[in-house]
This record gives sequence, C-alpha cells and structure tokens, in this order.
Amino acid sequence: MSPDRSARRGRFPLSLRKNPLAWERQRPTWREARPAVIAQALKRAQARPSGNWYVVGATEDIRDDRPLARTVDGQEVVVWRDASGRLVAGPGVCPHLGAPLRDSPVRCGALVCHWHGLALRGDAFAGWEPLPAHDDGVLVWVRLDDVGGEHPLEAPVVPVRPAPAGAVSAVYEGVGRCEPEDIVANRLDPWHGAWFHPYSFVDLTVVDTPATGTEGAAATDQDGFAVDVSFKLAGRLVVPVRAVFTAPEPRTVVMHITEGEGQGSVVETHATPLGPDERGRPRTTVVEAVVAASDRPGFTVARRMAPVLRPLMRAAAARLWRDDLAYAERRWQLRSTGRFPG
Repeated sequence: MSPDRSARRGRFPLSLRKNPLAWERQRPTWREARPAVIAQALKRAQARPSGNWYVVGATEDIRDDRPLARTVDGQEVVVWRDASGRLVAGPGVCPHLGAPLRDSPVRCGALVCHWHGLALRGDAFAGWEPLPAHDDGVLVWVRLDDVGGEHPLEAPVVPVRPAPAGAVSAVYEGVGRCEPEDIVANRLDPWHGAWFHPYSFVDLTVVDTPATGTEGAAATDQDGFAVDVSFKLAGRLVVPVRAVFTAPEPRTVVMHITEGEGQGSVVETHATPLGPDERGRPRTTVVEAVVAASDRPGFTVARRMAPVLRPLMRAAAARLWRDDLAYAERRWQLRSTGRFPG
C-alpha cells in the first residue's frame, strides 16, 4: 500500500468508488487461487496444536437459570457458572439414569437434573467428572482430551484482540453439513470474496500469500494471506482496509485489520465438530466472533450503542455464512465422493 493511499485512509475512513466495475467485469482470481496454496495453508493449520480446546459458544450465552449445552464430536457438554461465578463444564449426561442435562435448570449455582433432582455443583460426583473450561471474555471453550487426542494445553490458543473496554463484539453461530477443515479451507481462500460476496466486498486484491514470501511477510507472521479490500456500505460508499488471514490452530482462522479504519479489529472463525446427522453426514458449528475497535472519537458512541449494533453485526455475518456454508458443504460433498479437484 502506498504511503499516500495509507495517509488518505487515515484521514478519511470512507471512500467513494470513482469507476465501479460490474460484477462480471472485475479481474478474475482463479489463476491466483491455486488449490495447492490453499491446501498447504490448511495442512499447516491442521498441524498446529489446539490443546484439545473447542469453542462451544459466546460468553453472553452463559445464563443464570440454565446451562449452555452443546454437542462436540458426539459428546454432550454443559457449561454454567457456580454460586461463586466460576465457569463449570462437564458431560451433558446425568450420571444417575442418563437424563439430558441440557434440559435441566441452574439453581443457586447448581445444575439440578430435572428427572430426579440430582444437583451438580461443578465437582466430581457419582461418576460425573468436570471438564476444563475457559472464558476469554467473548467466547467459551471446553477442553475435551478424549475427543481431541492431542497433548493438552492449560489454555486455548486465543487470538490477540482489541482491549474489551474499547471494543464492540458480536458472535454468530451457524451449522453446516461439513467438517471443520471445510470451514477453515473456505477462510483460507480470500480470493473468492468479491466474486462470491459482492454485496459485502469489492476491489479485492490478495497482496501476499504464504507461498510467495513477498514483501509484507513479517506482518502476516510469515504464514498469512494479506488482502486489500473494500467493505461495501451503500452504493459507491466503501471502507478500504488491509486484512490479514492467519490460522493459529486447526479449527480457527482469524482476520486482523492491519491498516485502514478499524485497525486492530478482528474476525475470528471457529469450527467445532458436532457429529454425524441421521444420514451419517458430518455437521460442524461455525462460531464467528467479530471484535471491532477504532481510535476515532465517534467510536465511543458506537460502544454505547452496542446492544443495537450487535444484532446488525450478527445479521451481516449470517448473510455471509449463508453462502460460505453452502461453499463448505459443497467442498465436503466433493471430497467425500472423491470428486474434489486436485
């Protein structure tokens, strides 16, 4: 990015596209989006340690009256807070007669089974063993060593984020018939953005990839995709930024805004396997956390309006993932039938 362009972005967060191209006239990206580059980036991501940690939901989903219940690779899990506010996680099956604890209430910090009243307070009891849990302030994680099969880590690999006091965050969740690698591979293909999501992205250029090692490699942690792109607001009004995509662990891809409006903001995409559906097809939950920040004075107002902004942020993510889950499902379908290119 030229110094002049960077300076203009610093002064004016919004831009007007002078000569917008029709969708079909934009520059094709298929030659640059080499399958081998994406596959190699995916392979490196899968080789990184996760410590057996899985994202199970948003911090704001932990309520006082009921547990957060999820299934991870076929294992039922419940998460709640005890009377002291400590995060508690454990199997979602009552040790007495197998009742689904997801349907049981929390009373005075104890999860009370609705079949026979057995109360679980977060300690080992009657064969029920708690699981390591972590709340990073935006997302809740649970460590499942039997599922992950890796060497366990004390804490999950949480990406660097803006300080919570100066940010607005929102979390979207969606489910697709695919595996986590299909979600990650989708995010490690930045070339599809302006073609597949023209309602959100325009003027997209991938300026650095892990394979090229070109200028800017240090900024991408030497294994990221750097992209110059404009977020479309309305008509010709756009917000130009530079974004860098990295995969810090096997089921996570992070987009960092490194230049332009919202510098330091992140979009984290986490893929958590659920287990097969009734037809044996894999299902994966996408948990996407948007943590937005800005050093502009007006952003203080945005933080005050967070309750109004969060539904809008989730709706924007849902629109993108309506398409990207179809993309990931198609990838899994082709892989599972041996028809995926390459």
